[in-house]
Amino acid sequence: MEKKFGDDKERMLKELIKKGESESLELKPSLSQINEIIETVAAFANAKGGKVIIGVSNRGEVLGLKIGKDTIEKLTNKIIASLEPKIYPSISVKEIERKQVIVISVEEAKEKPVFAFGRAYKRVGRSTLRMSKNEIERVILEKRRIYWDEQICEDASLEDIDEKKVEWYLERREEIRKVKKPREMDLETLLINIKAAREVNGKVKPTNAGILFFGKNPQRFILQSQLRLARFAGKELSRDFLDRLDCSGTLWEMVEQAEDFIRRNIRLFGFRTEFTFRRIDKLEYPLKAIREGIINALIHRNYEEPSDTRVMIFDDRIEIVNPGSFPKGATPDNPRHVPVNPTLCQLMYDVGFIEKYGTGIFMMKELCREYGIHEPVYELSEYETKLIFKSGGKAVLIAEIEKLGIQLNERQKNALRYAFREGFITNKIYREINKVSHELANRELSQLVELGLLKVKGKGRATKYIPKS
Repeated sequence: MEKKFGDDKERMLKELIKKGESESLELKPSLSQINEIIETVAAFANAKGGKVIIGVSNRGEVLGLKIGKDTIEKLTNKIIASLEPKIYPSISVKEIERKQVIVISVEEAKEKPVFAFGRAYKRVGRSTLRMSKNEIERVILEKRRIYWDEQICEDASLEDIDEKKVEWYLERREEIRKVKKPREMDLETLLINIKAAREVNGKVKPTNAGILFFGKNPQRFILQSQLRLARFAGKELSRDFLDRLDCSGTLWEMVEQAEDFIRRNIRLFGFRTEFTFRRIDKLEYPLKAIREGIINALIHRNYEEPSDTRVMIFDDRIEIVNPGSFPKGATPDNPRHVPVNPTLCQLMYDVGFIEKYGTGIFMMKELCREYGIHEPVYELSEYETKLIFKSGGKAVLIAEIEKLGIQLNERQKNALRYAFREGFITNKIYREINKVSHELANRELSQLVELGLLKVKGKGRATKYIPKS
């Protein structure tokens, strides 16, 4: 039993090595690179942990080590002495293919950042890199739980707050959230209560959130808060664009400006069935979903990065790009409410720009499904988040078709959504998505053809049903 247990552990280690170096695995051929090993230990501690296996080439070849009586003790002492704050990784000797290797297992540090030789490191893919000054400051701020939007906006004063915008906020909050306007409260106290200002050394100064939400000219103090939009000719990023807009002002003002720009730069499709003379006119994308994507980009972005938030419209898609990735513990498939800028989130919620915490991604997906286009997809990196809406061409809302008096069952609705999204549907696809027989699929597809919603293309097994518009 003991031998089998050891064999299992060796097999698991070999499988780990076979996967190759990653964000959580580093392979080193020998102890001669001790400084690099310690830097990687610090990088893993600053991330989610990881393993360093010594005695294996970066190609996964097991080389083995000559391990003396005091090798592990010296290695342990060297690591502990070189790191600040101190961490104590698990260091053990393992045997693979009758060769000895050293495995250093590192857990995520409770106190960050961890410095090696006086410098902080991070793990990016298969590389260990030095953290920039801004990155170190961000880690320290996260540890202290002082969010960027709660920090004092340097060089700004209460004179930079637009009282008309504060009044608009109070009226809107009362209308949307039923929170009555305070009758006897001065401006300073109000702003402090909603975290739009803080008192420092006996003087009240606006926070970053206060300037971004109520400022007369927010970009004067936070230049990177600008929202840039462009409509490009074609499907690729180029210097040629058909239209562009650099939005400025408060967050909610920029959202309104952006919506007008998008409305005039996406296509309007018409649809008329033989069942009625009434015409359906629909924009290429559901504006509410695009608006939600822009709001999320503005309130969840990393404002410590100098980049702008960008919206790019191409012939076949819309891309919304903002600095910073998803917060720790949240993913596009598991969009937990972990706000990067909680005060901005609350202010936008107060005025109805956010309907319900944690539901934005689900709402965008549902809106796109109902519209008959692909669900939006995310492309994430350490430095930015990209949200992509793909054009479905002739998008038509099922609800609008039903308003014409056309009665459809759920299977036919599923079929129409698929057809408008993919450009066609077949009897086989109809059966697969609805789990029905060939005969029923054929009958219900024929009904959609009779209603003028689909038209037949091809014959026999090559028959396709395409949207008729």
